[in-house]
Amino acid sequence: MSAVVADRREFLRRAGLAGAALALVGCGAGAPELLAPSSGPRGAVVGAGGAITLDFSQDIDVLNYAYALEQLEAAFYIGVVTNGAFASVFTAAERRVLTDIRDHEVAHRDFFAAALGSARIPDLTPKFGAIDFADRTSVLQTARTFEDLGVSAYNGAARFIASEAYLGVAGKIVSVEARHASAIRDMLSPRSAAFAPDAFDAGSTPQDVLTAAGPFITESITVVNA
Repeated sequence: MSAVVADRREFLRRAGLAGAALALVGCGAGAPELLAPSSGPRGAVVGAGGAITLDFSQDIDVLNYAYALEQLEAAFYIGVVTNGAFASVFTAAERRVLTDIRDHEVAHRDFFAAALGSARIPDLTPKFGAIDFADRTSVLQTARTFEDLGVSAYNGAARFIASEAYLGVAGKIVSVEARHASAIRDMLSPRSAAFAPDAFDAGSTPQDVLTAAGPFITESITVVNA
């Protein structure tokens, strides 16, 4: 394993430990860093065919928006590391990085699920038929799309969050997502400027994010008041 990949993996491992600690703090009794309100409005509406409407005038649905994207990312990386070709398509060092990212995304998904509790949207049904999980380029290009999308989604949704506590948690997660994006980009274009092509990451509107994510999710998701 090269020193570069080893350093990157250690970097991701530490980020994952930080994320796990955050989840424990956020979900633990007496430390309500990210807890859904026990009462009050519920913006998420689930209609016919599982169609979901999120109301961005309420923080709870901005969190559900993040939860939807984390569900998608977790399902994708689970598909990557459990595919039969995983060991032959990727080097040992790459497998360790992708497995670490899988663990992070599962931790993010579970964190939101636990914090939102009964206010969370239903489990989504991923639609990954266009992805060739046995092809290195297909997997990494899709991973780059998801990671860049995740970063731009958090950046773009931040202005709709009223709670400072929620905003702080979102900032902690988006920083880890940005590290994922850099790691994936470095796999696709090693030792190039691709790991951080711009000085500032963009923030995308919820509509643009959902349009990009739509082909990978069976249920439709609509955002209002954004």
